Amino acid sequence: MYILGVSCYYHDSSASIIKDGELIAAADEERFSRKKHDNDYPSKAIQFCLNFAGITADELDYVVFYEKPLLKFERILLTTLSTFPKSWGVFRESMIAWFNEKLWIKSQLQTQIGVPTKKILFVEHHLSHAASAMFCSPFEESAVLTIDGVGEWTTAAMGHATATFDGNGTNSITLNKEIRFPNSLGLIYSAFTAYLGFRVNNGEYKVMGMAPYGEPKYMDDIYKVMKVDSDGGVELDMNYFCFHHSTSQTFNHRFEELFGPRRTPESEFFTLTTHPTKNHPDWTDSVATQNQYYADIAASIQRVTEDTILKMVQAVHTETGSKNLVMAGGVALNSVANGRIVREGPFENVFIQPSAGDSGTSLGAALYVYHVLLGKPRKFVMEHAYWGAEYSENDIMEAIKQSGFAFEHFTRIDRLLDRAVDAILNEKVIGWFNGRFEWGPRALGHRSILADPRKEEMKEIVNTKIKFREPFRPFAPVVLENKAHHYFSTDRLAENHLARYMLMVSPVVEDKQDKMQAVCHNGTGRLQTVRRDWNPRYYRIIEKFGEATGVYILLNTSFNLRGEPIVNTPENALNTFAKSDIDQLVMGDFLVRKP
Repeated sequence: MYILGVSCYYHDSSASIIKDGELIAAADEERFSRKKHDNDYPSKAIQFCLNFAGITADELDYVVFYEKPLLKFERILLTTLSTFPKSWGVFRESMIAWFNEKLWIKSQLQTQIGVPTKKILFVEHHLSHAASAMFCSPFEESAVLTIDGVGEWTTAAMGHATATFDGNGTNSITLNKEIRFPNSLGLIYSAFTAYLGFRVNNGEYKVMGMAPYGEPKYMDDIYKVMKVDSDGGVELDMNYFCFHHSTSQTFNHRFEELFGPRRTPESEFFTLTTHPTKNHPDWTDSVATQNQYYADIAASIQRVTEDTILKMVQAVHTETGSKNLVMAGGVALNSVANGRIVREGPFENVFIQPSAGDSGTSLGAALYVYHVLLGKPRKFVMEHAYWGAEYSENDIMEAIKQSGFAFEHFTRIDRLLDRAVDAILNEKVIGWFNGRFEWGPRALGHRSILADPRKEEMKEIVNTKIKFREPFRPFAPVVLENKAHHYFSTDRLAENHLARYMLMVSPVVEDKQDKMQAVCHNGTGRLQTVRRDWNPRYYRIIEKFGEATGVYILLNTSFNLRGEPIVNTPENALNTFAKSDIDQLVMGDFLVRKP
């Protein structure tokens, strides 16, 4: 039985396909269209899924959409009418978008994929989130927590799920408590994202990266615009916000009267915490002081978010009594909060799948239909994130020849890895392109940029010469799973699924911080653990670097330039290689060099 899941028209469109309950392929549309956070109909991702499965649309048993459009339309219509005439712009744009395409998604799926309407199903947004976590986890029962900006009406939900592998039990997801729009932890975090000069639904992780350079001094002010009860219930004071009636603004003048003028987008960021010797080329004390204030605001909203999530986690544990927790939704990508859940929360085991945001709902919708609506037993646990497209040796060779770069082809992989490690030891930065690209927003060793983690200056080299991004943003350490406990103080890392997917931040062991300066962000790291079984070549290059240095860690960041999606094809990789100061490129069995 083949089921295709589809997510689109909000942000991060995607498609996923399962066969008899097991994932075959999944991808974001942006990887093919090259439009970051592409939210259009995912025609290329759908075709990729069908091609990888080796089937035509006629062989699909069901196509499942990740939410219920009429419920979402109801929310938009009622919200705009209740705030009219301020909401006139939202009303006009929404009606154009909805009547042009969004209300007719069933007919689009029917005509563009080529399936009859009887095969098209719809699953509510937060059920899709919940299923994307539960039915990818190793648990047969679990507490469930979903948190995002907004689905149809729901912005957060908690409940309980069961799903057996032997087929003797009932597969179910019951979400019995919820927070409803406009009250939303995700939307208030996005409001502060905009206030701090970053793009909503794109720059939230930048707020998380800025926060460690500040102190949470303004939590009391944040609690003036939102109330949080003992169970993590959120109530926003809408006198400070305008996301419910504006097409372009998330907060209003009252918000700025309370918190001060917003940060100018793309402005330079430097403070005494980022540049203690004042060595930034544009340094002025007044700008540094203002930037420190913004860092303190980032630290404050980050801490409020963490504390609120921990209250929700405690509440769902009290409600269910489960030892397991699965989480999904865009807020579940907040890796600092996730680290606290693992270390401070009441659950023994926590699972978040790597595409926890809206793109992951295409998979969740398909799995919900298979396991809950059809009652089929489970077979699948997501042990890795490599579900995208891959390219043959001939594809890679032809692309390299077309590029004009010099290259070598290796028949002994250990020799190729030795060369790559030698380059890293000589302070070179390498692009790493191998196998199927990753599912989710993180580069996890198939489309990565790798460098030496030991020296502080490597951060600046990768940031300014290759990534062209804000200097305060951290780089991630990738570590062998069986060595992780030597470097990071979180318990049971070998059993931790979040660490596999770079979904949690852990404190770094104090006497190891000077050995990994480029990936230690104020004493912490957003780590990825690697097991040989999941990715033997990636494992081996880290192991070889460790054998040479005694440090079984590499710096890993996503293989893309600022503002672009992570690379997909060999041509994408070579284009990024050409436009950056990446020194060498490892693609499959090939080593590509610049003149």
